[in-house]
Amino acid sequence: MNTSAVYFTNFRTSMQENLLQKLTRLLKTAGIEKIDFKDKYAAIKLHFGELGNLAYLRPNYAKAIADLVKSLGGRPFLTDCNTLYPGSRKNALEHLDTAYENGFSPFSTGCYIIIGDGLKGTDEAYVPFPEGEYIKEAKIGRAVMDADVFISLTHFKLHEATGIGGAIKNIGMGCASRAGKMEQHAAGKPDVDQTLCVGCGQCAKSCAHNAISFAVPAGASDGHRKASIDHNKCVGCGRCIGACPRDATHPGNSNSLEMLSRKMAEYAAAVVKGRPQFHISLIIDVSPYCDCYNQNDAPIIPDVGMLASFDAVALDQACADLMNKQPMLHGTIMDERQHTHNDWSKDVHPETDWAVQLEQAEKVGMGTRQYNLITV
Repeated sequence: MNTSAVYFTNFRTSMQENLLQKLTRLLKTAGIEKIDFKDKYAAIKLHFGELGNLAYLRPNYAKAIADLVKSLGGRPFLTDCNTLYPGSRKNALEHLDTAYENGFSPFSTGCYIIIGDGLKGTDEAYVPFPEGEYIKEAKIGRAVMDADVFISLTHFKLHEATGIGGAIKNIGMGCASRAGKMEQHAAGKPDVDQTLCVGCGQCAKSCAHNAISFAVPAGASDGHRKASIDHNKCVGCGRCIGACPRDATHPGNSNSLEMLSRKMAEYAAAVVKGRPQFHISLIIDVSPYCDCYNQNDAPIIPDVGMLASFDAVALDQACADLMNKQPMLHGTIMDERQHTHNDWSKDVHPETDWAVQLEQAEKVGMGTRQYNLITV
């Protein structure tokens, strides 16, 4: 069976080489210079962090990668797509504000930031993926697909829905437009929380299919109209979620966690298919939950190191294996959980199976779970 090379280095430094120099050496050793960057647009996909969360990767790491790409003749930009849920990154303006406040700017990173799916999460490219079992056409942020070269920079951590948040999660969910995120999370049909709805009509203005109507709910004492969505007319574009000023519209939640992981893996495969790709993950501040929360709990294991590979599937497998070899840190959520000390993800989130996304990604040809770990 074919194996992929995954390159690893720890976080130790010396008086002769700082951490950013070491990261650059790792990338060169892993072969990033083999990619033809000359006059090519290179998307560096990362997570800018939700306001209040401090577990996201520092902008310095992104700058080291952007500087290397520029030295190879490329034109890098940092990118992420808008979130499906309410928060500080649900539209491009707030997303950019969040990125700047968290330290990401053209001045600190040496390249521009482009929100991949536009102002309201609707600027998308329809990417055919005939290999998919569940996804035949992925809805990906247009700027992501316009890039000639794709690079992922991932903060490896645990995740409450997919077990781990690695490269596949960063790519598959992170590069999807709002409609693409809905397709992965649920059947693609949003709902309205009528306790939050004020009947302003902004959602209906954004709906091209007349799926939203207004009526006074039965038994309502205030007489205010509330929105409701006809799922027979709704096409799942998600525009109403971005349009609502009160965050009253939200995605449905009819998918199982396993189905979410499988769809996410197929989205990730669609993003990288047919173009040069390179992937970097840092096992640092391994928090028990996603960086999309406005807080981060204490890391459950010690920091491990930095990894790089041309194969995102092998990279995630190597990260998970290294994570599970680490000792538990006390003073964390692990003090409150029953644990077996052989799979930290399942100890924290027993209802999830992180391997599902890797199995599906391998099945549709994104990469292999078999790897050779090379220490730099």
